[in-house]
Amino acid sequence: MDYNERTEFAIDCFLLAGRIMMESGAETYRVEDTMLRMAHSQGMTSAQSYVTPTGIIFSLGRTQPTRITSIPNRATNLHRISLVNTISRKLTSSIITLEEAYDELKKIEKNNYMLPVFMQIIAAALASGCFLIMFAGVWQDFIPAMVAGGLGYWILLLVTDATKVKFFSEFVAAVAVGLVAALAVELGIGQQLDTIIIGSVMPLVPGVIITIAIRDLIAGHFTSGLARGIEALLTAFAIGSGIALALTIM
Repeated sequence: MDYNERTEFAIDCFLLAGRIMMESGAETYRVEDTMLRMAHSQGMTSAQSYVTPTGIIFSLGRTQPTRITSIPNRATNLHRISLVNTISRKLTSSIITLEEAYDELKKIEKNNYMLPVFMQIIAAALASGCFLIMFAGVWQDFIPAMVAGGLGYWILLLVTDATKVKFFSEFVAAVAVGLVAALAVELGIGQQLDTIIIGSVMPLVPGVIITIAIRDLIAGHFTSGLARGIEALLTAFAIGSGIALALTIM
């Protein structure tokens, strides 16, 4: 391929790497650093990138092409981030070529490397029970917390897939958690309503988003940090509103 074609191909490769990382929940500064390191390894030392949670702008210089890509969906998938980082290190160390890096990135793009849905639900249920004990709950509430947490996470996945509205699905899942917890206490299966609810909603809490928001703010990426912080705040509001509605109903 000629120079222009290779330049366009290189930008496609760098943007693909950045988009996969942002869709997987990577920090803004990590995405920018990875893209720039990949560009520098190809002799493109004037490259610049501007990354936000919803889009990436990448340029090879003032007189060179500039491209943009959107980030419509975001989730937490640390394995994909690790895979992209590995490809970036191989490229910068000249272990693989740009073409090979692009092919590997396309493979990562096609696979989300997430556990099967039933495994995610089981993990959420076990985590809910363990969080209950961690928050000084009683062992009698372990099973109710597992049921509420697993059911809530399952509803979260179903509603997210049906509506594509993140905050609405979190609200509905929180309502389900609150109803199951309150029903368990009413039937005498559970004892402490507050600890059952706290343990059960933990799989819904945006802990990773809050952590990334703080890291972005510390790194000086105020736009991304504030955006992620507001996202975490809206999620917390959705969870709190759902629990409040469930307790009002019961």
